[in-house]
Amino acid sequence: MSPASTGASTVVGADASVPAADSRMSPGGPGYRRMSLALFLAGVATFALLYSTQALLPLISGEFGVAASDASWTVAAATGGLALFVLPMSALSERFGRRAVMTASLAVAVTVGLLVPFAPSLGVLVALRALQGAALAGLPASATAYLAEEVSPRALVTAIGLFVAGNSVGGMSGRVITGWVAQEWGWRVAVGVIGALAVACAVAFRLLLPAPKNFKAGSLRPGVLARTVRDHLSNPLLCRLYAIGALFMTVFGGVYTVIGYRLTEAPFSLPQGIIGSVFLVYLVGTVSASTAGRLVGRLGRRGALYAAGGTTAAGLLLSLAGSLPLVLLGLVLITGGFFAGHAVASSAVSKTATTGRAQASALYQSAYYVGSSAGSTVGAIAFHAGGWAGTVGVGLLAVLGVVTITVLGTRAARTQRRPATAA
Repeated sequence: MSPASTGASTVVGADASVPAADSRMSPGGPGYRRMSLALFLAGVATFALLYSTQALLPLISGEFGVAASDASWTVAAATGGLALFVLPMSALSERFGRRAVMTASLAVAVTVGLLVPFAPSLGVLVALRALQGAALAGLPASATAYLAEEVSPRALVTAIGLFVAGNSVGGMSGRVITGWVAQEWGWRVAVGVIGALAVACAVAFRLLLPAPKNFKAGSLRPGVLARTVRDHLSNPLLCRLYAIGALFMTVFGGVYTVIGYRLTEAPFSLPQGIIGSVFLVYLVGTVSASTAGRLVGRLGRRGALYAAGGTTAAGLLLSLAGSLPLVLLGLVLITGGFFAGHAVASSAVSKTATTGRAQASALYQSAYYVGSSAGSTVGAIAFHAGGWAGTVGVGLLAVLGVVTITVLGTRAARTQRRPATAA
């Protein structure tokens, strides 16, 4: 299948900045396992910190006496901070190196994470979470750029899938741990435990990640950055991928911000520990993200995106049921579809951009986390206005957007092939 069909572009000619294939890591080769584990742990720390308050929103609402839409800002502020700063942080990674920026980002984020439990008010909590998200902005774009430079092209989707799988494990463990800890000792102790876990992951990441061999320092001049960003945004294929990432995350952010409120209400009325354990379905995301490369191999990128969108939509509809097993099955499908779609789209961005990779990935991550902030906020508002059905409606509209954009990509690919066929 043509890369253009899902928003990836075909690069004409060799690019001098692309390192020789034999200098890149590949499965079974030197450093590959250390690299995979290091970035997996970075993904764990990133998502555990970024969404550390999401499963605790009912408790935060109770302590500060606020509605779901107000408490949801503890999630939206973190993802919004990341979305706002991911592009500037990517520019720093072009100048000072991927590993250095990722290390500094994790160091600041875990330090803030240890301060979050002591927030005296909702306003201070939201401000700390925004700072934490801004610090974490150095991770996603730098990690995918590092992988694009240091991993062989044939292993790139799998390597990025493993990083995304680390995201899913971090998101799952953070929510499960906070759920049970909060049930016994409150939400403040729970987020403190997550901060300590992130410290351990950050230290291991720095010790394990191999030094880059193919990085070439770029410029920090604003004009150069502006031209690189403009070039990426003028590529309609990349823009489609950015939109797909944002829409998938709108679904995911909305569902997992609101699900705790739904499960505390009748007819489920679950305790906080059990609600936290619901996030074990993230394991499905770990599997679907890490196997995204094989899915693309069988269905092509376009087919993989259709499959991911269809699976997500089916899960949304199933979650409307009043039966807890069916709701959980719906969450399984939503999670599996989301992580597969995210891994496919993000890897396509990395393959498309042969220059300014960090900026290309940063634009994707910015769109992705804007989607998360929008999903968290709009999903909570929809829940307040129309219950769970309102949140599901927002998710289905986002999935429809994914399908529509993929169809447009298919048509664009066919249009590009016709002149070549005639020639």
